Amino acid sequence: MNVTDFSVESQDGTNISLEHFRGQVLLIVNTATGCGLTPQYQGLQELYDRYHEQGFEILDFPCNQFMGQAPGSAEEINQFCSLNFQTTFPRFAKIKVNGKETNPLYQWLKEQASGPLGKRIEWNFAKFLIDREGQVVQRFSSKTPPQAIEESLKEILKD
Repeated sequence: MNVTDFSVESQDGTNISLEHFRGQVLLIVNTATGCGLTPQYQGLQELYDRYHEQGFEILDFPCNQFMGQAPGSAEEINQFCSLNFQTTFPRFAKIKVNGKETNPLYQWLKEQASGPLGKRIEWNFAKFLIDREGQVVQRFSSKTPPQAIEESLKEILKD
């Protein structure tokens, strides 16, 4: 099994197969617009701008499970990210990353790589780095700034 075996919901409610991202290096992130870590959007966009042409994609999954810090509609979230951080990477529908309603993609991601709280996602902006074969290579804490991922990213892009 790998990441391309999953489908996720787009912001307009349609189903999207992650097969679309086969052969690309991915960074999957659960995000929130009202979090103290929200400025990480800027660092994520910088990575995206720098490495997108080499086959790098960031998949943004807004999540409102942590103190309700992603309360807006898809349109409101997009406006906020576009206006404040000029993000251009793909963003999907809000999902749940912990609990009984955990999205199957996140269930699989957590099984592949534990974090500071074991398999639980600890907070907004937890990051999973996926290689071109669709396998989880590394999990990064919410507190890990995007620029700290760059060396790992460059190594995977070389392969």
